Amino acid sequence: MTETMVDPGPDTTADEVDSAVAAAAAAAKPWAALARPDRAWVLDGIADRLDAHAAELIPLAMRETRLPAPRLAGELKRTSFQLRLFAQTVRDGGFLDVRIDTADAEWPMGAPRPDLRRMNIPLGPVVNFAASNFPFAFSVAGGDTASALAAGCPVLVKANPGHQALSRAVGELIAEAIVECGAPQGTFGLIFGREAGVRALTHPAITAAAFTGSTAGGRALYDLACARPVPIPFYGELGSINPVFVTAAAARARADEIAEGLLTAVSASAGQLCTKPGLVALPEEAPVFSALVELLRTRPVPTGELLNDAIAAGFVQAVDQVRAHPAVEVLAGGGTGEALLLATTARTVLADRDGLLREMFGPATLLVSYQNTEELLDLARSMPGQLTVSVFGDSADDTTRSLVAAASDTAGRVLWNSWPTGLSVTYAQQHGGPYPATTTPTTTSVGTAAITRFLRPVVYQSVPYDLLPLELRSDNPLSVPRAVNGARPQ
Repeated sequence: MTETMVDPGPDTTADEVDSAVAAAAAAAKPWAALARPDRAWVLDGIADRLDAHAAELIPLAMRETRLPAPRLAGELKRTSFQLRLFAQTVRDGGFLDVRIDTADAEWPMGAPRPDLRRMNIPLGPVVNFAASNFPFAFSVAGGDTASALAAGCPVLVKANPGHQALSRAVGELIAEAIVECGAPQGTFGLIFGREAGVRALTHPAITAAAFTGSTAGGRALYDLACARPVPIPFYGELGSINPVFVTAAAARARADEIAEGLLTAVSASAGQLCTKPGLVALPEEAPVFSALVELLRTRPVPTGELLNDAIAAGFVQAVDQVRAHPAVEVLAGGGTGEALLLATTARTVLADRDGLLREMFGPATLLVSYQNTEELLDLARSMPGQLTVSVFGDSADDTTRSLVAAASDTAGRVLWNSWPTGLSVTYAQQHGGPYPATTTPTTTSVGTAAITRFLRPVVYQSVPYDLLPLELRSDNPLSVPRAVNGARPQ
């Protein structure tokens, strides 16, 4: 990598944004038409470069984000793995969701069925607003970029201001991979600055957007995307409290285990995780309370530093808003480098949901005591949309069944006796949820299903064989997984 790419540099000008979008638009059809093995090769090439330059990228990320080397090394490994997993997904071809219904003159609906052949195609150029808290995995080469490229869409990344030098360095590696692999120029671009991001989002050639960040910032961009003359999908991950509900039986039987797990989950990465548990419901007088206080006194889990001054200021403001409530008290912690445990009652939260159900993006959580099962279930059913809800119980009784049902109504991921941090990149993962967790609860931003955000289905009815895409032809020359007349080959 050249040293010039490490300089943060100025914001991208309006003319430069327009040129980058035009290049992405010009690359859209050639990139979508590229053979799937060649597209996968580009993703693998990006992953190879990230791994090869880890010794340069990790120190650069440390200087900009205050994150420690082990955390960044693990995140970089996750990022290259994610790229390779999407490369595998592209080679497989199942994401195309090919469905073929052959013509049937005796179709039982009462009219003949025409020949119908359906598949997913790329949307077109995508703008990705990179996140601050994961400078690799949710940033320039992160999941949104990887899934959009895998889908066949050119990507224009709006760099996060918290790690601009790292963004340039990673962007250069992506550009090198694209050139070496023979992908169209304009398949990837990188822009800087708030105004540049807004201009790209509202450009008529952009067909979709992805965002990970604050509720206020994400909602403002979402509204812009919807207000365009031609609205576009905006896949925003905005905010989540990730409540945890502990039954009385679990609190009695595993107080020390739950206390230790909670403190670790709240302290990890200084609480700057979108899945950090920000509210924990416990029965009154549960031994977990005293176990947490004792843990903080005898062997506290260090939290590390907050990413930057802006994140720190936002965390202090959110904590102050919650602490200002007269029925909220500091249970323990809050010193330099340690988690803050606030405490109140379920009755208080139910009476002031808007004031107390706030994301504190940092090492803090609100412990909520409940008097009985009815109060616990009322609290669980009152939650707004979440990325995750965790249930700690010791048996599948009526209470835990009701908690799991309430969690399913609220969140995209329901956890049993486990903490929501440590999000795995897999085939079945779901990282999304009802608003305000995300703007589009039917999708995920983590896992291979994330590719579907940047695709749309097209059906070809009675189209001559020679005009059909290769993926839809009866002889299946590309060996794409498909369903024919409702059945998939075993």
